[in-house]
Amino acid sequence: MSGFLAALFSALDPFCGPVGLFSLFDGDTLLACGAAGWGDEIAFGVKVTISLALATLPVGLAIGFLIALAAQSQDKLLRLAAGIYTTIFRGLPELLTLFIVYYGVQILIQSVLATFGVEERVEINAFFAGMVALAVVFSSYSSEVLLSAFRAIPRGQYEAGDALGLRRGHTMRLVVVPQLIRIALPGLTNLWLILLKDTSYVSVIGLADIVRQTGIAARVSKEAFFFYFVACLLYLVLAMLSSFGLGFVERWAKRSEARR
Repeated sequence: MSGFLAALFSALDPFCGPVGLFSLFDGDTLLACGAAGWGDEIAFGVKVTISLALATLPVGLAIGFLIALAAQSQDKLLRLAAGIYTTIFRGLPELLTLFIVYYGVQILIQSVLATFGVEERVEINAFFAGMVALAVVFSSYSSEVLLSAFRAIPRGQYEAGDALGLRRGHTMRLVVVPQLIRIALPGLTNLWLILLKDTSYVSVIGLADIVRQTGIAARVSKEAFFFYFVACLLYLVLAMLSSFGLGFVERWAKRSEARR
């Protein structure tokens, strides 16, 4: 069964499958799949880029939602902490945030181990470090979008939930969050496209994304312009597919509004 599934996934591969994007090129071209070209390597880079962006999105949204809740809390300390968080991570360049997470966490773990007499070099996973760094940056921006959406929802919505006997958590889930998604979706769509491009930073810590794979191909083949142009096309295709998909989601989210 495992062999059948492997053959099925190989056949459905959108890049190097029988009808894949890079399979359309002849065996003697630079983008051909197999040993003759760089199609396999670049296809793997595209998969890593998409996987990283998709893994970062829910984490960043969850953190951003909590930061937005803290920013509108009646507790001054929570509001202050949320303000400090968003100020720091919106002010730092994404590349520096990535370095801090990737190298800083390693140093922290090694320091903790050293206090227990364990002298061992620790290296964290590049995919995990990239996901954490990008999620932190994404959450700092998404929290502001979500906070604006929260403020656009009338306080009467909460009072109506209380009048119906709903707990505040039920009011949030059944009344507020559906409206929140509809209001915040355009801003979150822009942040997703930015996140998709920001995944290119992880190439500096060795993760095999689109930029790293095309960069290796460019250095080895001496065809820098060609491969970086391919990278540009791939990012543009991903952005257009994302815009199409998110446009459909936005129309679906506003379907009740259109009926009125």
